[in-house]
Amino acid sequence: MRVSRWRRAALTLALTIATTGAGVAATAGAAQADGCYTWTRTLQTGRSGEDVRQLQIRVAGWAGYAGTLTIDGRYGSRTAAAVRRFQAAYGLRADGIAGPKTFAKLYALQDNDCTPAHFSYAELDDGCGGAGWDGGPLSAAATRANALRMMWKLEALRHALGDRPLTVISGFRSRSCNAKVDGAARSQHLYGNAADIVSPGVPLCTIAREARSHGASGLLGPGYPGHSDHVHLDARTENSADRLPAYWSAPSCGISGPGAAGA
Repeated sequence: MRVSRWRRAALTLALTIATTGAGVAATAGAAQADGCYTWTRTLQTGRSGEDVRQLQIRVAGWAGYAGTLTIDGRYGSRTAAAVRRFQAAYGLRADGIAGPKTFAKLYALQDNDCTPAHFSYAELDDGCGGAGWDGGPLSAAATRANALRMMWKLEALRHALGDRPLTVISGFRSRSCNAKVDGAARSQHLYGNAADIVSPGVPLCTIAREARSHGASGLLGPGYPGHSDHVHLDARTENSADRLPAYWSAPSCGISGPGAAGA
């Protein structure tokens, strides 16, 4: 965790006192604010708004096997299911309702720029020694937003793997960077929508198999050409600028699926 460890701890303590001393509050109040985003009401099926969208970004990595969560600001059954999985994974009551205790855990997991605790924008920006989010087919702001969603999926995967560290060896690539590394013409890296990862001591096939339950509609790994030393994950079906179908291929791990490749 890179910053705000003590601040998060204080926020969580304040929330615990508020909810245990006076019952479970109906909303999350100012005591739970942090430097990134503060939820001010309990969220459940039927709610909508920016607060729902912010929640969806953070639980999209808990969409379930072969699942994806649309980030649309509407709290439907898929959002409720993702919240339940998140709650269960962190030892909370798994009721699919996002209230003070769920928000407290999210605050504890995020830094003040909204990135999850174990990943940073610097890890996912231009992979050829540059910096920034320009030079791809989308605006810098849209590319950066895609990278944020990918980081939260990686945070979920990391936790599911027993909180083993994940190292991003390639994230966003500008067009010039993608050409330099001989990336695919329709690479999801161009959109900030992909990450190539490894984890010291964790077999690549273990990573690939688990990633199927954490929002990866694109997955390439051992046995797929050029992917013997890392696992590629992307969110291609969420990319409205490209619209590639879902595709998994890691034959050495027993993973395959239909669709068109585009790593």
